Amino acid sequence: MNKKDIIKLLETIAVYMELKGDNPFKISAFRKAAAALEQDDRSLSQIDDLLALPGIGKGTFAVITEYIEKGQSETLEQLKKEVPEGLVPLLKLQGLGGKKIAKLYQELGVHDAQSLKEACEAEKVQTLAGFGKKTEEKILAALEEAGKQPERLPIGFALDVAERIDDALEQMEGIIRFSRAGSLRRARETVKDLDYIIATDNPEQVRKQLVALDDVKDVIASGDTKVSVMLALDFEISVDFRLVTTDQFATTLHHFTGSKDHNIRMRQLAKERGERISEYGVETIETGDVKTFEDESAFYAHFQLPLIPPEIRETGAEIDSYKESMQFVERKDIKGDLHMHSTWSDGAFSIREMAEACIAKGYEYMAITDHSQYLKVANGLTKERLRLQAKEIDKLNQEFEHFHIFKGVEMDILPDGSLDYDDDFLADMDFVIASIHSSFSQPEEVIMERLENALNNQHVDLIAHPTGRLIGRRDGYALNIDQLIELAKKTGTALELNSNPSRLDLKTEHLMKANEAGVNIMINTDAHNIAMLDHMDVGVTAARKGWTPKANVVNTFSLNEMKKFLTRDR
Repeated sequence: MNKKDIIKLLETIAVYMELKGDNPFKISAFRKAAAALEQDDRSLSQIDDLLALPGIGKGTFAVITEYIEKGQSETLEQLKKEVPEGLVPLLKLQGLGGKKIAKLYQELGVHDAQSLKEACEAEKVQTLAGFGKKTEEKILAALEEAGKQPERLPIGFALDVAERIDDALEQMEGIIRFSRAGSLRRARETVKDLDYIIATDNPEQVRKQLVALDDVKDVIASGDTKVSVMLALDFEISVDFRLVTTDQFATTLHHFTGSKDHNIRMRQLAKERGERISEYGVETIETGDVKTFEDESAFYAHFQLPLIPPEIRETGAEIDSYKESMQFVERKDIKGDLHMHSTWSDGAFSIREMAEACIAKGYEYMAITDHSQYLKVANGLTKERLRLQAKEIDKLNQEFEHFHIFKGVEMDILPDGSLDYDDDFLADMDFVIASIHSSFSQPEEVIMERLENALNNQHVDLIAHPTGRLIGRRDGYALNIDQLIELAKKTGTALELNSNPSRLDLKTEHLMKANEAGVNIMINTDAHNIAMLDHMDVGVTAARKGWTPKANVVNTFSLNEMKKFLTRDR
């Protein structure tokens, strides 16, 4: 349990109280307690006396203590019984907060999305004080949008589901080996469904376990060679499981990994050799003999090809152009993570705790890059607080013998194009990230001026999440990617591949362009808690999909190489 968990609990209680129509002073007490924890620079384990924090009273202290000791809150459980379950999802609708939903519940009996829709269609909502006809129309539009299932689902959602399935398959009887396949294995940023290949000598035993998976809404197919289920989670997603023998596993995995174009090109190669590829193996057409393979490496070697990484199996052209000598970056190459947050801004853990987690990953270094002063919503750091943080980092660096923490900051590029700190102050930082968090709707030329100002600053080492996109939720701001890459190359500034599965920014096409130009790339997690440090795996896979060689990735450098890089003349 960390501080963010406590903050979330307090904020959730406040929301439920608001939905219930509770005393505003009680609601305010929980919000003040959450704010007190948010603004304190220490992690939960470092706070000796919670009651000493201004904003935490005896009531909220008791709730926090119970949650820490028991892992649950009786206050929240009681509120959940008193507040209709269907009201909570309404908070996701744009323009509806707790107070408005409470009013709808108390005065119109609205208790879920359907009853809200009916109240709007009956034009009852517009009669309430503080609502009106336009608000009613906006609510209806938001309800319609919220009910839509996207045609393709973002990779972040798909990865979460796949991890749950992986865990379940690991526990099942009768499975010899399994692998993800399809577009998720190819690291596409959106997927339509999930595919798995399972090697088994007891398909009936495995089939029974697959249809009994958690969250199965429908069983679409249940046979000896294929089981298809529909899972009902935040979105509905179908999962196909192919059940094969061990001999068939490699070629079936190759076939169902795709892409279609990749498979067409492979079949052309086989045809030229008098062979035919299927999911069952490679058949010699003249004799009918079928050859199977232990793994995909052996399959590709049969055609005198290197193992082509699943991430790049897209157009078919990769079959002719990929060479092992390209040395794509691998997870083992990463020596450090240079974008993460601590409790000093909006992170969940202390600098020490983040450092110890990085040491456990075998890293040689990390950078703490808390938010700058402009981003007040993220508890951004003033110059004074950054100087205090630097002293804490200095002490930790004296303590850690074979590990180094770079003193960094994620500095906002302000709407007017200026940077959040002056050059004299930035000169004292080890590592400076510049990023845009505001005024996304500005025209392209204004956005590019902002980015150019940052790129031309000698103290800026990295542009983080360069396009500002969130997969499936936000396109990002308007920018000229070719100009950005050209400026990054000219100034020697690195561009980030942000490993957060919701971002993966730079995206594949942009990474390819950056790699062709020889731009410095940093693969970072932007972790706000220890668990998010694991997103490095996702980032490295995304980098490989963008044909990123190890030589282009700055955080494959050793500690000494990184120190030289950050102090180089520019």
